[in-house]
Order: sequence, then C-alpha cells, then structure tokens
Amino acid sequence: MTQHSTPLRFITAGSVDDGKSTLIGRLLYDSKALLTDQIKTLNAGKEKGNKEAIDFSILTDGLEAEREQGITIDVAYRYFSTAKRKFIIADTPGHEQYTRNMVTGASTASAAIVLIDASQLNFNEKPLQLLPQTKRHSAILRQLNCPHILVAVNKMDLLDYSEEKFNAIVEEYRQLAAQLGLKDVHFVPVSALLGDNLVYVSESTPWYQGEPLLTILENLPSVDEVSHSNADFYFPVQLVVRQDADKADDFRGYQGRIERGSVQLGQAIRIEPNGLTAKVTAKVTEIITPKGEVTQAVAGEVITLRLDRDIDISRGDLFVDESSPLTPQKQLEATICWFDERPLNTARKYLLKHGTQTVFAKISEIESVLNVHTLEQESGATALKMNDIARVRLSLQKPIVATTYEENIAGGAFILVDEATYNTVAAGMIL
Repeated sequence: MTQHSTPLRFITAGSVDDGKSTLIGRLLYDSKALLTDQIKTLNAGKEKGNKEAIDFSILTDGLEAEREQGITIDVAYRYFSTAKRKFIIADTPGHEQYTRNMVTGASTASAAIVLIDASQLNFNEKPLQLLPQTKRHSAILRQLNCPHILVAVNKMDLLDYSEEKFNAIVEEYRQLAAQLGLKDVHFVPVSALLGDNLVYVSESTPWYQGEPLLTILENLPSVDEVSHSNADFYFPVQLVVRQDADKADDFRGYQGRIERGSVQLGQAIRIEPNGLTAKVTAKVTEIITPKGEVTQAVAGEVITLRLDRDIDISRGDLFVDESSPLTPQKQLEATICWFDERPLNTARKYLLKHGTQTVFAKISEIESVLNVHTLEQESGATALKMNDIARVRLSLQKPIVATTYEENIAGGAFILVDEATYNTVAAGMIL
C-alpha cells in the first residue's frame, strides 16, 4: 500500500458541545495513533468516572484548561498516520475569537470536518433549520476556498440512528452548500463517542452505503498536490547566497521554495517585479537541492537556483516562467478577515506581507462585509471590527506579482501588519 507524498491537513469545525474533542480523541484511538501513556490516561478516566464509554475529550482537556486560564492559543495541531497517509489536524478553539482562529487553521487545510450535533435540531420544523454556527463555519470555509467539506452528522446514537433524520439534515445542508458555492461535500452519520463510522463501518447504520470518515480522508487529494507544469513556475526568492562571502568566489545562488509549477535546466525565466529575463542553462550547476544537483525540481521543493548571468536580485523578488501571464500590480481585490481588537482605519497604512515581500498598503475601499447569520454581503461599512470578513480593495506602494488564492495559496495569501505595534491585524485572500 503506497502512502501519499504529502500529509493531509484538515480542520475540525464545531462548537464545544458538538463533540469535536471527542471526535478527535476517538479518531486517534481507533486509528492506533495514541501512545501507551495516553491510552492509560483514557482508561484511568473511565475507571474514575465509572463510565461504560471512554471519555475521549480527556486527550484535549489540557488544552481546554489552558484556554480557560486565559492563555491565548490560536490553533493546536495533532499529528497521526495510517498505512495510507499522514495527517495533520488543526484543532481550533470554539470560543469568542473562533473566527480568526479558524481562519488561521483553515488557510492551509485541504479539508474540513463540519460537525453537526443532530440532537440539537428541531425535526418538527419544516423546513429543517440548521444551527447558526453551522452556517457561520460553512460560510467561512467557502471564503477560504477549502476544497473538501466532510459533514459529520454527530450523536446519531441519540436519534436511534434514524435514516430519515440523517437524510433531512443532508438535504438541508445541500441547499446551504449550493447557496454558498461549496463544491465537494461528503456526508457521514457518526457517533464520536461510540466510534460509529469514524474508522470502521458501523453495524448500527446498515442504510449508510458510504465509507467511514477516515477512509474518505485517506483518499482526498492534498492542497499541496499542485501543478508541476513549467509554465506555472512560481518561485519567491527567500535568500541570495554566496558560497563563502568571498568576492573572489563567483558562486551566486537564489534560495527558496517552489510554490507552483516546476523548473528545469535550460528553462527561460522572468524576474519580477522588474521584468528582467534570464536563462537557466545546463552549462553550470543550476538546480541544487539538499540531496544534491538535479535537472528538474517541482512544487514543494526547497532549492537553490543559479542563472547564466548575474542580475540584481534580492529577497522579495519572484521567478516565473518567461511566458507566464502574471504581471506586477499595485491594486488588489481581496477577502480579508480582521483580527485586531482595534477596528480597521482606512486612513492608515499597513504593512502587507506577501510571500517573501513586504510593502506598504492602504485599504482604499470596503466593498462589503459578510453577515454570518444571513450569509448576505452587506455594503456601506466604513470600518471593520474583530472577526469581520469583508471584501476590500487595496492600494499598494510598490507592485507585487500575485496569483488568486483559489489558484495558488502561497501566491494568493497575505497578512496585514500594524506598522506601529507589529501585530498581525488581518489575513487576506486575493480574488
């Protein structure tokens, strides 16, 4: 059985009462991803409470206690692996500042598990009404272009594993997904406490013909699995290196991570934002990886590039294929999530960090703000408060070469930094 080359990053979305901690704990337990001392802790908790079922939330209790004590923790990560794949779980807190924490975790996630507490829904309502939290989290995931949504309808054991009620939830969420524009959505009836349809198919839901949650996660493509085409080459320069800083040494290399596409010996590239061109020739040592010299490198690899001539290149410059349609731009349209307790001031300048480049930027216009309750875009806002998600226009002091966030995360993501306090005040996705 072959394992995916890149780990799958996924986030769990849901309030405290939805069973998020229990689901994570049960997933780790059933997939045999716990250490011996962690298993002992679980069993000790069971004996102490005289419970028939293990309290899997114990595995995250330490983190929850820290949050209750007022320690700020944006995202906690859990790592585990199966024979088929490695996983990184971004566990976000579901409290007051949930939105910005979720943005942090979901910005690099390939998938999201949206928990729906089926026991909290009123099935007498026609049509069935989903909880506001479910709508809010789903709207945020759409803004972040999360490619895969797994809707885990939890606590099915409290509904006697009713197929009718599960189908009612599925139907209502499909309408929500269509309204938001969510594309790849999977539905799984689960009981996080009892482990139904998490790692193994449950006998309690013979009417469910799909795969358990873990199997679906194992087979999802990763966000990191991006284009390897030469034409899509996108390489932010992180560092310019000389072999030993000796002027007599003519070695000059450009280090960084290939964010999209690929590069090969002899490929003609363009250096932005200046628009200069150079050719990567096979006459010298051109492409160097930690494992040695290669003739080609692809997205995700950290490399050192050498060119056939010396060009004034510094950190923040960008290498693209000579035929790339990408051009420098000083005006951007983006979706941002405001993080700071101080409201956005459109009269102020902020530092915009995009890849390895930092430029001054002003938000010239707030086009609309997302109402997470009605899912409507509301215009007329003159400021943004913490956790607001808005569509804005930015004016930059110097041009940058960017992709859309949907096209490539690294090329389309940025943060805004307060130049006075150096606090990160917003995260943005270029449209």
